[in-house]
Amino acid sequence: MGIVLFDGVAYGMLLFLMAVGLSITMGLMNFVNLAHGSFAVVGGYTAAVLMNQAGLNYWGALAAAFVAAALLGAVLELVFYRRLYRAHPLDQVLLSIGVVFVSIAALTYFFGPTMLPFHLPPALQGQFGIAGLELSRYRAFLIVCGVAVLVLLMLAMGRTRYGAMVRAAVDNQRVAGGTGIHVQRLFFLTFSLGCGLAGLGGALSLGMLGLEPSFPLKYMVYFLIVVCVGGAGTITGPFIAALLVGIVDVAGKYYLPEAGAFLIYVFMIAMLLLRPNGIVPKKGIA
Repeated sequence: MGIVLFDGVAYGMLLFLMAVGLSITMGLMNFVNLAHGSFAVVGGYTAAVLMNQAGLNYWGALAAAFVAAALLGAVLELVFYRRLYRAHPLDQVLLSIGVVFVSIAALTYFFGPTMLPFHLPPALQGQFGIAGLELSRYRAFLIVCGVAVLVLLMLAMGRTRYGAMVRAAVDNQRVAGGTGIHVQRLFFLTFSLGCGLAGLGGALSLGMLGLEPSFPLKYMVYFLIVVCVGGAGTITGPFIAALLVGIVDVAGKYYLPEAGAFLIYVFMIAMLLLRPNGIVPKKGIA
C-alpha cells in the first residue's frame, strides 16, 4: 500500500506540473486551451533530442524543455491566441484542437510514431530504503520538483508585483486595466509561463509516462480533470486534485486493473457533484 501511495503521489506531481499552467491561463484569460498537452510534448521531445543527439546533460535538458515550450507558447500567443480572447468558446476550442493535431502530425513526421529512447542520469536511477519500503529515486525527485514548483508559484503570486497584477486581472480585467496594468502583456507573460511549466512537466515525465506524438490527446482529459476538479484560476486546487487523481489512478490500476480509467471518471463525477466550483473555488490566484 505504501508503494502504491508513493507512486500515486509521484504521478500526481507530474499531472500538477503539466496542468497548473492551464489552470492559471484559464482563470486569467478564460481561454479554453485544449492544446496545453502539446506544449508538454514539445518540452519532452526537446529534452530527449538534446540528450540523445547533442549530448546535453539531464539538468540542462530540463531547462531547455522549459525554455522551448515557453518560446513556442509565446509565438502562438502572439500569432493566434490573442486574436481569440474575446471570441466564442467554440472558436477557441477549434483553434486549440487544431494545434493538437498539427503538433501530432509534425512530431510523427520528424520523429516517427514511437517513443524516443531516454535514459535517466545515474543519480536518479535505482531505489532507496525508508520505513522498510524500497522507493524509486526518480519518483522521489518528481515529488520534490512538484512541491518546489508549488512553493515557487505561491511565492511568486503572493509576494511579487507580477503576482499582484495577475491576481488583480483574475478578479477583474477591466478594473485592472484601469489601474495601469498592461493586461495584454500580462496575458503574454502568463501564457508563456504556463506553457514553460507544461514543457518542464513533459520532460520530467519521460522516465515515467514516456512521450509519443499522441500524448496531447492521450492526456488531455487528465489535464482537464485536474483543472476542473481543482478549480480553474487557482494553484492549490489543481495541486490537491492532481494528487487525488494520481493516487486514484495508480491504486485503480494496481487493485482493479480490469476497470481501466473507469475509476478516474467516477472520481471526477463525484467531486464535481460535491464541489461544482472546484476543490478551491477561484478567489484570485491562490
